[in-house]
Amino acid sequence: MYYPADLTTTLQSIPWFLELNHERLERLVKITTLREIKASEDLFAEGEKDDFLYIVLEGKIAIEIFVPSHGKIRIFTAEPLDIIGWSSMTPVVRQRTATARAILCSRVAAIDAKQLHQLCEEDHDIGYIIMRRLSNVVASRLLTTRLQLLDMLAHPSLENHPIKSYSE
Repeated sequence: MYYPADLTTTLQSIPWFLELNHERLERLVKITTLREIKASEDLFAEGEKDDFLYIVLEGKIAIEIFVPSHGKIRIFTAEPLDIIGWSSMTPVVRQRTATARAILCSRVAAIDAKQLHQLCEEDHDIGYIIMRRLSNVVASRLLTTRLQLLDMLAHPSLENHPIKSYSE
């Protein structure tokens, strides 16, 4: 997937932001940077400070959690236009609940979560759009994780379920 170098054009091409007018989009551009992640590189690690919300633009990123007696387990593979790091927008969570590792060379839009939260507080219209979209992401990921957990319980051997340990 190709995204132009201009950050405004990049954000305009993301369906999440189609409802934003030019002024609101520019406010979002001011708190967003583009980041390149090399294959096998961690974008963030479980337990770290929760400071950015990410939108995958190119590549694939594995979301992993550490499960005692099982090691690292991949719970999600983020692809272009997926949102990761959404817990940074919740008031209770103060640290990463998973690790994000690039499977392929990847490119993400990194949105400063503290500034995005402030923007949502100042402009309730943008806040509604962002939080409505985030709630759908959270609900979808919780359902997926629940189904994976049920599968793990039904098939306790790691070799017998679709979630495999991810180690390099």
